[in-house]
Amino acid sequence: MSSEPIRVGIIGAGANTRSKHIPGLQVIEGVEIVSVCNRSPESSARAAEQFGISTTYDNWNDLVDAPDTNAVVIGTWPNLHCQATLAALAAGKHVLCEARMAMNADEAWEMHAAAQANPHLVVQIVPSPMTLRVDATLKRLLAEGYLGDLLAIELRVGGDFLDADASLHWRQDFDLSGFNIMSMGIWYEAVLRWVGEATRVQAMGKTFATTRTDETGNLRAVRVPEHVDVVADMACGAQLHMQVSSVTGLAGAPEAYLFGSEGTLRYCENVLYGGRQGDAALEEIPIPDHEAGAWRVEEEFVNAIRGLEKITHTPPETGVKYMEFTEAVTRSMQTGQAIALPL
Repeated sequence: MSSEPIRVGIIGAGANTRSKHIPGLQVIEGVEIVSVCNRSPESSARAAEQFGISTTYDNWNDLVDAPDTNAVVIGTWPNLHCQATLAALAAGKHVLCEARMAMNADEAWEMHAAAQANPHLVVQIVPSPMTLRVDATLKRLLAEGYLGDLLAIELRVGGDFLDADASLHWRQDFDLSGFNIMSMGIWYEAVLRWVGEATRVQAMGKTFATTRTDETGNLRAVRVPEHVDVVADMACGAQLHMQVSSVTGLAGAPEAYLFGSEGTLRYCENVLYGGRQGDAALEEIPIPDHEAGAWRVEEEFVNAIRGLEKITHTPPETGVKYMEFTEAVTRSMQTGQAIALPL
C-alpha cells in the first residue's frame, strides 16, 4: 500500500469538477489539490480562490509536466480527454477522467491501451451516476431469476421541450463532444452494469434546430441529434430499445424497464419497482442498506492509488464498450445499416 501524499492537479474546473471532484478530494486525508488550469487565466484564478488552490497554470501541458503533482483530474470537454490522459500517463501520473470518456472509439482504445501499458498507474473514468443506488439490488434479482428469461429492455430518457432559440451547448458541438449524443452513453453504461453489452445496433436520429449561435455570436451547424431511437441485440439474448431525447416535453422522468418471462423490473427516479406473473401491479422493491450504492468516485480513486481497492466505477475497458456503442449508433444513423459490436 502506498502511503505517499496524493497531490492533484485539475485540468478543467467545470461544473461536475467544482461540485463533486474538488470537494470530494479535499475532504480525504493525505490528499491535496495543488494546481488548476481552466479555460482562461481568469477562470483558473476564480477556481483557485474558491477552493484554496495555490497554483494556476495557463497551459494544461505545464500542469501535467510540473513535478508538484502525482495525479491529475481531467474535467474538460471530451475533445481533450484522450490527449490529456495520454500526456498524464506519459508523465507518470494517475488519472481521473470525466465522462464522456472520449470523442470516439479510437480515442477510447488509445486511452485503454495507455492504461494497460502503465499498470502501476490508476486510470478511472467518472461513472454513470443515475442508478448507483439500485444497481446491486437489481443485479442480485437478475441473478436470482426474478425475471425468468430476460427478453426486452426499454429505456426512455427525456422530458424537455425543444429549445430552438438556445445558444449552442458543448454537448451539441460535434467538435467538442464527438460521437457522444446527449446522455445516451452514460445510460448505456448503466445497462452494461446490469446485463452486459450489445452485439448489434441500429439507430435513427434527428436534429431539429439545425443551426445555433455559439458563445462568440457566430451561427454554427448542429451535427449532434436532439432525438435518437436505438434498437440493439444484447449478448444476454434480450432486445434493447433506447430513446434519448431533448424534445419529449412532459414525458416524465427517465425510466428503464426490464421485461422477463416471469417478471418485470422498473427503474425511475432512483427507485426500483418489480412484479411477477400473477401480480396486479408493480410495487416498490426496498433497497437493503448493505446494497445501496452511492457516489464515491473520489474515494475510490484515492483508495485505488493507495492499493486498497480496484476501480469498478468505471475502468477504461467499460468506457471503451460505451464509446463503441456510441460510435455504432452514429455509424448506423449515417448508413442506415445495423452495426455489429465490438467494432
